[in-house]
Amino acid sequence: MTIFKRVLLSLLTLFFVFGALLVGNLAAETDSPAQKDAAAAFSKKCESDLNQAGRILDQLQNFKGTATVQTVLEPLNDFWTILDRNQNITSLYQNVHPDPDIRAAAAEYEQKFSKLETEMQLSRPVFDAVSALDVSKEDAGTQRYVQKLLQDFRRAGVDKDPETRQKIRQLQDELVKISQEFGRNIREDVRYLKLDSPDELAGLPQDYIQAHQPGPEGKITLSTDYPDYLPFMSYAKSDARRSEFYKLNRQRGYPANVEVMQNMLEKRYELARLLGYDNYAQYETENKMVRTPRAAQEFIDKVAEVAGDRAKTDYDELLARLQKEIPGAKAVGSWQYGYISELVKKESYDFDSQELRQYFPYDRVKQGLFDITGKMFGVTYKKADVPVWDSSVEAYEMWSGDELIGRFYLDMHPRKNKYQHAMMSQVITGVKGRQLPEAALVCNFPGGDGTPGLMEHEQVSTFFHEFGHLLHHLFAGDQRWVGISGIAMEWDFVETPSTMLEEWTWSPEILKTFAVNAAGDTIPGELISKMLQARNCGLGLDTRQQIFYSAVSLNFYNRDPKRFNPDQMVRELQAEYTPFAFIDGTHMQLSFGHLDEYSAVYYTYQWSTVIAKDLFSVFQKNGLLNPEVALSYRHKILEQGGLKHAADMVRDFLGRDYSFDAFRNSLYQN
Repeated sequence: MTIFKRVLLSLLTLFFVFGALLVGNLAAETDSPAQKDAAAAFSKKCESDLNQAGRILDQLQNFKGTATVQTVLEPLNDFWTILDRNQNITSLYQNVHPDPDIRAAAAEYEQKFSKLETEMQLSRPVFDAVSALDVSKEDAGTQRYVQKLLQDFRRAGVDKDPETRQKIRQLQDELVKISQEFGRNIREDVRYLKLDSPDELAGLPQDYIQAHQPGPEGKITLSTDYPDYLPFMSYAKSDARRSEFYKLNRQRGYPANVEVMQNMLEKRYELARLLGYDNYAQYETENKMVRTPRAAQEFIDKVAEVAGDRAKTDYDELLARLQKEIPGAKAVGSWQYGYISELVKKESYDFDSQELRQYFPYDRVKQGLFDITGKMFGVTYKKADVPVWDSSVEAYEMWSGDELIGRFYLDMHPRKNKYQHAMMSQVITGVKGRQLPEAALVCNFPGGDGTPGLMEHEQVSTFFHEFGHLLHHLFAGDQRWVGISGIAMEWDFVETPSTMLEEWTWSPEILKTFAVNAAGDTIPGELISKMLQARNCGLGLDTRQQIFYSAVSLNFYNRDPKRFNPDQMVRELQAEYTPFAFIDGTHMQLSFGHLDEYSAVYYTYQWSTVIAKDLFSVFQKNGLLNPEVALSYRHKILEQGGLKHAADMVRDFLGRDYSFDAFRNSLYQN
């Protein structure tokens, strides 16, 4: 590839990101005609990139010369670089952009780029050209990249007959649209609880009550968005209202996603069968650390068994406390879990979660996170003056000394038609010498509205978790080949760095660096001690709940979807893995976005937790802010991208294979 072409592609990349974000900024702040112009400009840029990628595909399909790194692999890298950035930005914009025209354009072009991706993956001429490459004398990264490319081609069905490949194309095109519809139905289905009186807010923090005043009709309106929902379920004294709110939340996506989800399951099953697999779970687990659905189920059952005794103790403690509230109660309901847990923490550990909130205003938490990770990994964060898609979004650069590592965006507070949970979204995957990595955090935390934005400790942990993903993506974004750059290792390792970083939110040493209230008082050591004592309250139940979600994910995909009823399956699995009774009229699977994003492999969260606990033991032994340990972790794991198998990276850092012991011990620590 010529230097001119490299420079041109880099400029196109920069133009796309800044131009697209500028389009977003204009759309958010102007009237309808400007919005139409912004959407048109966005579509024009996407179309230009689509055409450019299409030309590369045509050239590769008609390639007749000797297959070399320069003639085949570099043009292929150009193709995937264009697709990567466009698929990332179209996915992100559908979830966050305030302009409906740009959201619609993003959905349209996500389909087009996904269709082009399928064409590449099913191209026999390109597969043959890659197969003809001799990379025996190339570096290890290039060899691994070619190995991964060939595996991806075969998993896509490139070696099937023409008729089968055509069916695969059709299914892949349909699945993109189904996925978009499934996510859109969840994102746009916000339910509302109407309260008749402020008395029904009894138990809630004062700032929550002040932020939820009666409307013109005298009603108080609460939404199922997290800043409204989570505190209410934890602190509201009204058992009846918590029950009502719980049902509303578990009805999101119903009935819109009933047919959509069934269609998604059936199309994925059909695709897996065409590709030669027994079911979609077998297809999905093949290239993960776990390898097979059977091994995934064995892991789920192992964790469930290990957590079993602890979960029973947790449940008995909750039931005993509930019976003081409701004499004669025979069981704890799902809607009662959070509230009763808070009462147990208060009475058994003299710990009140509400007392913590004053020490976690959003801006202080953010700065604390920057300071801590900066000290650990030897980086600094600087505000970036670049356009963004909404006025509430902040942009930052991450520097390591004089080297710019990458850029990230913080979209941290709720707004209409925005993704309702928390995620790290890749914006650009870095390619060494060509483009820097970019990422966005999309969350729904308090603040951004003129209030201090007092956070629950759980939200602080979530912030650290998602920032762990972001650091991983930025540090890993310096590989030569886009296909092994960024978070490109086995998917069931992806949650490990993010899960491990949550541990920093439980450290007295760390908390005292940023947990400060409005009066300037640092969080008291006594309060931290109480929090740590209460940390394990419900830990066994929480683990079993996660295993229940993992079982839903796996069992929805490890069989013919026409042969089971989703509601009945959820009912049965909930009974098997949790002590909480299924509530009629709820359909949790219809708003369980991970059924699309993670499909069969939600077990990833617990799998990653097992490894994260083991990795964290090194920091526990040597110090959470120990720069030598942190830099070793940065170099041996975070920066590796897809250069190595995840198990090898872990072995490099630990000096041994990872173990289940640290996870098991964490469930039963005092």
